Amino acid sequence: MSVRSIIESLEKLIKLHKSFNQLAIRKTAVLKANDTEAITALLIQEQKHLKAIDQTDKQREGAVGEFLRANGKVGQPASIHSVTELTGPIETEKLAHLKAELMEEVTKLKGRNSLNQQLIYQSLQFINVSLDMLRPQNQNLNYGNSVRKPQKSGMTMFDSKA
Repeated sequence: MSVRSIIESLEKLIKLHKSFNQLAIRKTAVLKANDTEAITALLIQEQKHLKAIDQTDKQREGAVGEFLRANGKVGQPASIHSVTELTGPIETEKLAHLKAELMEEVTKLKGRNSLNQQLIYQSLQFINVSLDMLRPQNQNLNYGNSVRKPQKSGMTMFDSKA
């Protein structure tokens, strides 16, 4: 088993993450424009990307596991670090470069998702404030509870027997 399948799966993961970052950038613009139909379409595309990333990552794990088994390292975790210990200097450098590039894309994606999350949170706050202004409130605008309900007792304010 060669390292080529691991390198190919890492390159595919990087490509998918770059595409996912582009979706996140578009999502920011759509959130700012408040276009709910476009947000729905982007969410569907994001789900497809997530599924493809998950599938590619499983392929990478499988390729790493096969590589480690082929080289007699059955008990080691299926990580890039485990593979680089068994490869030559050229492959090790290539794997390190791909790992760094993938980590950079993931970091960009985390930052963009954090921004999008803040935009969504602020939108929800604005909606709540708008709803609070539109619906009537049954609040006592006086200081404290100065309006008291009459206490029920045997005597009422109007005695009907009299």
